[in-house]
Amino acid sequence: MVRYVYDFTEGGREMAGLLGGKGSNLAEMTRLGLPVPPGFVITTDACRAFFTTGGEPAGMSREVSDHLKAVEKAAGRRLGQRDDPLLLSVRSGARFSMPGMMETILDIGLNDDSVLGLAKVSGSERFAWDSYRRLVQMFGSTVMGVDARLFERAMAELKDRRGARDDVHLDAGDLAGLVETYKTVIRRETGQDFPQSPAEQLRRAILAVFESWNGERARLYRRREHIPDDLGTAVSVQRMVFGNLGPDSGSGVAFTRDPATGRPGLYGDYLPNAQGEDVVAGIRNTVPLGELERLDPESYARLRAHMETLERHYRDLCDIEFTIERGTLWMLQTRVGKRTAEAAFALAAALADEGLITPDEGLARVSGDGLARLMFPRFDTSEHGDPLAHGLPASPGAAVGAAVFHSAEAVRRAAAGEKVVLVRQETNPDDLPGMIAAQAVLTSRGGKTSHAAVVARGMGKVCVCGAEELTVDTEARRFTAPDGTVVEEGTVISVDGSAGAVYPGSVPLADSAVMRFLETGGTDEGAAGVVDSVARALARADTVRRLEVRANADTPEDAARARRFGAQGIGLCRTEHMFLGERRKLVEEMILADSDVERERALAALLPLQRRDFAAILEAMDGLPVTIRLLDPPLHEFLPDRTDLAVRIAAAEARGDLPAAHDAELLTAVNRMHEENPMLGLRGVRLGLVVPGLVAMQVRAIGEAVAERLRAGGAPRAEIMVPLVGDVRELRIVRDEVRRVLAEVSEESGLPVDCPVGTMIELPRAALTAGRIAEEAEFFSFGTNDLTQTTWGFSRDDVEAEFFSAYLDKGVFPVSPFETIDRDGVGRLVTIAVAEGRAARPDLKIGVCGEHGGDPESVHFFHSAGLDYVSCSPFRVPVARLEAGRAALEDVEGSDSR
Repeated sequence: MVRYVYDFTEGGREMAGLLGGKGSNLAEMTRLGLPVPPGFVITTDACRAFFTTGGEPAGMSREVSDHLKAVEKAAGRRLGQRDDPLLLSVRSGARFSMPGMMETILDIGLNDDSVLGLAKVSGSERFAWDSYRRLVQMFGSTVMGVDARLFERAMAELKDRRGARDDVHLDAGDLAGLVETYKTVIRRETGQDFPQSPAEQLRRAILAVFESWNGERARLYRRREHIPDDLGTAVSVQRMVFGNLGPDSGSGVAFTRDPATGRPGLYGDYLPNAQGEDVVAGIRNTVPLGELERLDPESYARLRAHMETLERHYRDLCDIEFTIERGTLWMLQTRVGKRTAEAAFALAAALADEGLITPDEGLARVSGDGLARLMFPRFDTSEHGDPLAHGLPASPGAAVGAAVFHSAEAVRRAAAGEKVVLVRQETNPDDLPGMIAAQAVLTSRGGKTSHAAVVARGMGKVCVCGAEELTVDTEARRFTAPDGTVVEEGTVISVDGSAGAVYPGSVPLADSAVMRFLETGGTDEGAAGVVDSVARALARADTVRRLEVRANADTPEDAARARRFGAQGIGLCRTEHMFLGERRKLVEEMILADSDVERERALAALLPLQRRDFAAILEAMDGLPVTIRLLDPPLHEFLPDRTDLAVRIAAAEARGDLPAAHDAELLTAVNRMHEENPMLGLRGVRLGLVVPGLVAMQVRAIGEAVAERLRAGGAPRAEIMVPLVGDVRELRIVRDEVRRVLAEVSEESGLPVDCPVGTMIELPRAALTAGRIAEEAEFFSFGTNDLTQTTWGFSRDDVEAEFFSAYLDKGVFPVSPFETIDRDGVGRLVTIAVAEGRAARPDLKIGVCGEHGGDPESVHFFHSAGLDYVSCSPFRVPVARLEAGRAALEDVEGSDSR
């Protein structure tokens, strides 16, 4: 028989898949002996069964009832009793943290009778009616589907009538009246009354939390964070404790270290006389956690002790929610805290130094995505003047965009290609689409633990919150700075999430300290901490990784930069980039040649230019492999645009002039070469087979560059790669010509010029016949850009703009297959080609040079597929190095577990 409910005393953090993150951690804290209000967890199995059957799973209700009786016995109170009612919280809790994306309902059990009993036993009518209005509001919006803005509007109107700045200044009579207003809103909007039965409240609240797993914002968040849709959420049911019982009560959120920087110490927010939702919602400005030491020294001391216990137990930064009820501290949640990229690297180094984790565990806790964010530019404010305002640096980075004041407007403008900054008084979960669309988030309320801060940090989005100096008017779509400056919607502002500052206009950017370190090895004063932690992580990754990391580089400058960034060679040198600019004329001459003599003359003119390019790149990468790809794109790309030529000729004729003879000749050539789908036409190896002398010229240039470097005492390691091979016979013909030309160069120079010849695997047929191709190829390099295009039947230049957004929204794929390797389709072709290629040639060197070579998730796949190296753009080399190390650790962990 399937079991759907577990008491906190029965679980632990190892059961996160079943009990969810929140439930398993509540059980873990209970196991550690920390003060956790009793409760139980309804499992993710129950949630999945709910969606499978369309209703409450059989037997779940009985299990909930049995566990509720145990909670009632421990509390000495029953749910629904009039004089001293037991009240419950019902909270979501997926396996992976999804802050604010699903539902919470507090104060379950209150009704028109029990609210009077609560007032009597608590000695505070205001507290009782405040708790009741919270229940009606949460239940009405979450369970009964009433627009939450209707409740917010009723609260705002009441505060306006009473002249109250916030809800703390409303008295018991005000709140009792608000309860009736809320119940009227529910009746008007749904045709139903707010349920007075506590049992019905509990049952419907549990099912509503299940339903929220498939809510729009939860689905959007899962897509953004790549969380599977089939996990489901657990539901934690827990005895309520109250932070809104007066000045000796309150609620807070705390971190064992600064989640923005990783610095040690207690960080967080506290709100006296408030429930926990008030803290994270940002509707009231909190006080720093350190203020609790003055307000309640005993509770502060206990909290510090519990936080130290949790950090040492979890061996990581912990995010903690707590409530103080009339001087008694209760722990309501803990989890491994979300942190910025800077904090992740700093924490990994610090915890390793403290002996809490090993260096390998530290490497596993950082990521290539995080490193990429640390490499992003920062603002150079040296000559920009004073900021408009300051707030809390909630999530670091630099972002520039037009100020917008509503989530929908952020989405609309971003879809049109505009960069925007979402400005709000405070964000709520419904703002998630706008937060994703925006470059940065700016709020005038809330602390480092507010919804805006937590979600932005999780997404790596720039965020400044709690900028109280700003007066944000979302209805008028503008904000006013302390000096009177009014910023209307559409005005460009700059948000510095590292300094917590907001500037008018567009502030210029400067390289980050991490980028400067990678480029030069130097550090800035004050930045040494993060630079040192990044350096340590990269050094560890280089020690453990199996994959080599090369760079895609076409110039000596790019090659030198890649080497500084730690590249172990060049995996892709595109020769077509060497035919642009002034050299385009020579390519035109080759294409337009009417005879072998004219074509050979054009190729002869190109030869020394190519030789000089190759020699310079080989010098920059001396001693390291340089894989040079022979000409790949269709030749028409080196000619003027067909339409432009036709317009120029037509304009000349309209003026009565004779068209330029060269233009007419070019148009004839363009028309002759025109293809409906040039990416599947005359390109790659096909050019070498049909354009006499092209391969020979390029190979001679490579061979002579190698000889030149050898004469200079260098150690050149050129490799020649043939693109777009679909059949082994294509490769054999080109390989024979390559060997013939290199033999000529060796004889002429008197030097051993021997370059391995390999091919790109970028067509499905090549992958499926890799065993035969490997008989002629000395190495493979997967061109995953074209392999993805030809496997999916996508034209990258068209489909990403045309329908990829719809495919992502509908979940056809979780991420663009051009961004992260499609393991099921393209990835399967890769594994087939690796296996068949190595079966035919065991010493076959295999790499990847498509864009996926620098994508963190794809690097892990290439490691597991058995590739020897990945190649990516120079700026992604450090990211690939880091992820190659992390992939090796995952491999070891997987072997250990097996």
